[in-house]
Amino acid sequence: MTDSAMPDSDAVHQYLLRLQESICERLEALDGKARFVTDSWDRPEGGGGISRVITEGGVFEKGGVNFSRVMGEQMPPSASAHRPHLAGAPWQAMGVSLVMHPHNPYVPTSHANVRFFVATPKDGDPVWWFGGGYDLTPYYGFDEDCIHWHETARNACRPFGADVYSRYKKWCDEYFYLKHRQEPRGIGGLFFDDHNTGNFDDDFGLMQSVGSSYIAAYEPIVRRRKDTPWSEREREFQLYRRGRYVEFNLVYDRGTLFGLQSGGRTESILMSLPPLVRWDYDRRPEPGSEEARLTEHFLTGRNWLEDEDEQ
Repeated sequence: MTDSAMPDSDAVHQYLLRLQESICERLEALDGKARFVTDSWDRPEGGGGISRVITEGGVFEKGGVNFSRVMGEQMPPSASAHRPHLAGAPWQAMGVSLVMHPHNPYVPTSHANVRFFVATPKDGDPVWWFGGGYDLTPYYGFDEDCIHWHETARNACRPFGADVYSRYKKWCDEYFYLKHRQEPRGIGGLFFDDHNTGNFDDDFGLMQSVGSSYIAAYEPIVRRRKDTPWSEREREFQLYRRGRYVEFNLVYDRGTLFGLQSGGRTESILMSLPPLVRWDYDRRPEPGSEEARLTEHFLTGRNWLEDEDEQ
């Protein structure tokens, strides 16, 4: 019988590889034109990964689904700042991270990540935790899409506790918030980090449930919106709003900071950035427009599930 408190890194590794493969297969079928290009790489300090990137597809302008398993002798500053007792400990981190940027402004950008971290202090047991989640960034919003996204997230969390969705939904709203803009990046979803209840099997189960539910959350939305007619006005607004995505990833995102500080592969770390983006000085949407409705109705951190009374 295995000790449920001890981590099984190899089991996590195998799940993440399967998850990357299954998501890429579904997204290729959804795109209908382009295929993911696979780029395997090694990290000189230890470990490596598989980057899979799709560009100029029928639906997706750019997207990437990355797997990595990297390790080192000393924790990087972004990971050890609130755990000083682990500063000199050997560590390893693994995860699948993805971002999909569509052509059509009516199809939202999506991001998902599931990850596992373990460090082994001298003369101590391994210290480990899971993290992950997914969030949605629309340019032109639809209530039914937001409800579906959050219903799927809630269903993924339900087997692990009645309050898990509400806590991690709130965390997502707080994490993906651009403080300098005083606005959310998108309509949220789930975000969790440092997750360790002491039972590895249960915590691994939560990570798997979240990771495996991403495609069920995103695919129906893409299918509903991918053939919506759009004009240069919508495209211009999409490029402008993509700027918010770039600002968050380069200023606040923990994964980006960790990857760069730990000597990660820059091409894979910055894969999440969109291919085209614009910044306009002091741009303000026309009152009453769909562009204004994005921030007034959708990007508010609201509860999209009316029967969710745990917020």
